[in-house]
Amino acid sequence: MKSLLRIIQITRQLWPLYAAVSSFSILVAVASQVQPILTKTIIDQLTLIIGDQAVNLTIVVACVVAIFLADVATTLFSNIGGYFGDILQARLRKSLSERYYEHILRLPQSYYDREMTGKIISRLNRSIDQITNFAQAFSNNFLQFIFSTILSLAIVFWYSWPVGIMLTLLYPIFIWLTLRTSSKWQNYQAQINENVDIANGRFAEVIGQIKVVKSFGRQARELDVFQKRYQKAIDVTHPQSRLWHKQDVIRRLILNLIFLAVYAYIFIAATQGKYSLGVTVLLIQYAAMIRVPIFSISFMVDMMQRAIANTRDYFAAIDEIPEVSAIKLAGLNIERADIEFSQVDFRYNKKDRKVLSGLSFKVSAGSKVALVGESGQGKTTIINLILGLYRTSSGFIKIDNKDIADMPLGDLRQASAVVFQEPALFSGTVRENIAYGVPKASLVDVKKAAKAANAHEFIQKFDKGYSTPIGERGLKLSGGQKQRLAIARALLKDAPILILDEATSSLDTRSERLVQQALDRLMKGRTTIIIAHRLSTISEVDQIITIKDGQVDEAGSPTELATSGGIYDQLLTLQASHDKKKLKNYEIS
Repeated sequence: MKSLLRIIQITRQLWPLYAAVSSFSILVAVASQVQPILTKTIIDQLTLIIGDQAVNLTIVVACVVAIFLADVATTLFSNIGGYFGDILQARLRKSLSERYYEHILRLPQSYYDREMTGKIISRLNRSIDQITNFAQAFSNNFLQFIFSTILSLAIVFWYSWPVGIMLTLLYPIFIWLTLRTSSKWQNYQAQINENVDIANGRFAEVIGQIKVVKSFGRQARELDVFQKRYQKAIDVTHPQSRLWHKQDVIRRLILNLIFLAVYAYIFIAATQGKYSLGVTVLLIQYAAMIRVPIFSISFMVDMMQRAIANTRDYFAAIDEIPEVSAIKLAGLNIERADIEFSQVDFRYNKKDRKVLSGLSFKVSAGSKVALVGESGQGKTTIINLILGLYRTSSGFIKIDNKDIADMPLGDLRQASAVVFQEPALFSGTVRENIAYGVPKASLVDVKKAAKAANAHEFIQKFDKGYSTPIGERGLKLSGGQKQRLAIARALLKDAPILILDEATSSLDTRSERLVQQALDRLMKGRTTIIIAHRLSTISEVDQIITIKDGQVDEAGSPTELATSGGIYDQLLTLQASHDKKKLKNYEIS
């Protein structure tokens, strides 16, 4: 229940809609109380015939008309309230979805490292669906049940306090019987949610990498994994459903016994002359009116428990601690972009081994520095730390002699442009992707960046030019074209720090040459950090830093390290040997 109260709290801006729905629910409840009272009046008039007394036809006709008007009012009020309930549901969906999305975007990279993308999406869809469906049902039905019941009980107490007490006892008994199994039911629901989320998460992952799945012929295996997860959800549904319906039978039987006592008391009391025929009919009608919502409440309780179980997942994500952005310091403009690592230690989790250990080096403003080393030595981690995706375990990183721990993350990342090995493009047009970092950029500036990135020529060949949709993740483009768009995006951002993470490793020779030309233009005047396995791409850098076991092994110019006997020297030797072997094979063929 606390979760549902949190929903109301965080969506308090919707209070006018909550108030409107509540108001019309009260009006429907009031209108629904009129008919039994008017029916009593009519019956009392009709009983006068038995005693040979005159019936007041004016009262009878007025009551009949009033019943008609009450029915019309009930129809109008319930539909107007339903309209506001539908709007409330839509606004609630929007509010909760936006809050979730906003918070997810602010979570640290470590959260995404441990969560499946599809699971994050599935949790949003499932949670929001259950919450908003419950909110709509609650506003359109449950509130009306509550107000109708309160008014009905008040009227019953006015005419017969013993009947009122018996009917009132229905509610604490029903609630107690429901709460007895609520915790166990929700535990079952948590297991179901977990399996469904994992299945849907894997589904999204497979669809995103369908080429890999098809090329390895793993469709049947992936379907099998998907089916097994849903089967586990079904297996848990069996005991959950048995629990619910077993308890529902018990609840209903107990309520049936209470209603037996109510009706028996009313009829016996009526035969003893305690109630007139009109009052007897009135009490029976109100008992029936209370009976309908109390038995319908089983459905509402089921929806409520599902909503509570699903809001736990929603708030589990909302309660994740977001990235900490420091208070903005005065005059914090990164201009020169000197970078310094000082005794930096880093591990992804407390129990993991250190990825970086006592790492120290400096990068002068405007220089080009290459990080070289075998895979798994910490090169990409260094990049992630510069971007503020993770925080150091100890030591510090400074840019322009300012600790980045004191910098707002937005400012820090705004000062950096990144070109990844796998260019990350989005569905949309060519122009939108190039201007991703500068959304308000003019078409002239976009074209200028594209020309500098050697992309303008192939863009012009598209039917719609810069307005051409590129498909999800740029699937309509070649690897070289995607990479040049990524470079154009970095050029347009015009950040003082440039990071190139294996930017040419997956390209053919011609594409690599075009991309390298674009990169050369991009690197001018910027502090550039390069990760590259192709040593030819870093032969012109100012400094090479070799990384081994998370520490600096060597640092120097390409010329100095080429004969040092260190990692770079060894890699050069291996590459030269490999090139000779390729040349020999070419000559033989």
